[in-house]
Amino acid sequence: MSEVDWDALQAEAVAVMRRAYAPYSRYRVGAAGLVDDGRVVVGCNVENAAYGVGLCAECGMVSALHATGGGRLVAVVCVDGDGSPVMPCGRCRQVLWENGGAAMRLKGPRGVLTMSEVLPYAFDDGDLATQA
Repeated sequence: MSEVDWDALQAEAVAVMRRAYAPYSRYRVGAAGLVDDGRVVVGCNVENAAYGVGLCAECGMVSALHATGGGRLVAVVCVDGDGSPVMPCGRCRQVLWENGGAAMRLKGPRGVLTMSEVLPYAFDDGDLATQA
């Protein structure tokens, strides 16, 4: 699966971004990910009056990934309320690494990067194995 239709993936992210629940910040985010079996999974941010329990779009997308059969993410795009690509926060970069790995591609404001470029020296299951 070498070719990614980034325009179609971004359109999915824009569509789900419009369903975001962001009454406090008004900063809507949508995320769409291509799975290694060809499925597309999506998620949007969901805020909460208790600010610390809000959910990022990427977390919702990863939940959808596992709820619909699992697999590995191969390409992801996250968009803001204008539909422009945005970079995930640090927490979500780690979540994406866990579910896509070093080779997963992420479209951001500066173009398409691999996760190893986005999150160099990432923490993963290999780090846990050294402590066994």
